[in-house]
Amino acid sequence: MFITAAYAQSAAPAAGGAGGYGDLLTTLPMWIAIFVIFYFIVLRPQQQRAKQLATMVANVRRGDTVVTAGGLVGKVTKVVDDNEVLVELAEGVRVRVVKATLADVRVKGEPATSDGKSKSDDNSK
Repeated sequence: MFITAAYAQSAAPAAGGAGGYGDLLTTLPMWIAIFVIFYFIVLRPQQQRAKQLATMVANVRRGDTVVTAGGLVGKVTKVVDDNEVLVELAEGVRVRVVKATLADVRVKGEPATSDGKSKSDDNSK
């Protein structure tokens, strides 16, 4: 009684007709392009930075200034073994730090530049 004719109509048939393969062939290149762009903008630089940090942490030496993941800044006084270093946070305050928690290594106490990166970051480019 109150139903309009628009509700009684069926949906329009899907375009492409051949089982939807036409849609796949048009969207697949777009998805591939999006993935390639995502890889070069996000994934590749992140992998390069992780590799660079792993190299810096593996080559940490006595006298280097380090920043831990917790934000503590100190000077390496002794490399205990492959996994730990002894870091002096203040005069007379030494702590053992696991190398995996190091967030930055500044070689021989080099200062950070104004953009927040150490000089070793600039030289690697």
